[in-house]
Amino acid sequence: MSEVNQDPVFQIQRVYLKDLSLEQPNSPQILLEQQQPSVDIQLAVAAEPVADGIYEVAVTATVQTKIEDRTVFLVEAKQAGIFEIRNLPDEQLGPILSIACPQIVYPYLRASVANTVTQAGFPPVHLAEINFQAMYEAQQQQAAAAPTVTQ
Repeated sequence: MSEVNQDPVFQIQRVYLKDLSLEQPNSPQILLEQQQPSVDIQLAVAAEPVADGIYEVAVTATVQTKIEDRTVFLVEAKQAGIFEIRNLPDEQLGPILSIACPQIVYPYLRASVANTVTQAGFPPVHLAEINFQAMYEAQQQQAAAAPTVTQ
């Protein structure tokens, strides 16, 4: 008689750079500027099922630096991971996909962004540490406060 293993499973299958782009639309003229550019950083997390018990979690960073209204550089990077997640209660899946998985993927994203910016000829941009739990909780509060639309 064979028993089906019902122990929780959480395994990293692979971490990879899914997408990377760099733009320097105003080079080389803007490189001669002496002003300090402003830096805008946007982050996003997305998770989707790939197969039964297999999920892709991607963290995307968009880093744009500007001097006045002119872009110095724009880097968009998407780092992803494939995770096997099985035998977990449904209420634990959201936090795993939105907190635990991004915490694993994010250091790779930070390195990809810093390396790309450095190779482009600029001082590296070091993305700050992110509290994915606080980010997840804020999203849950926003979702709970949003009015529901009924038809």
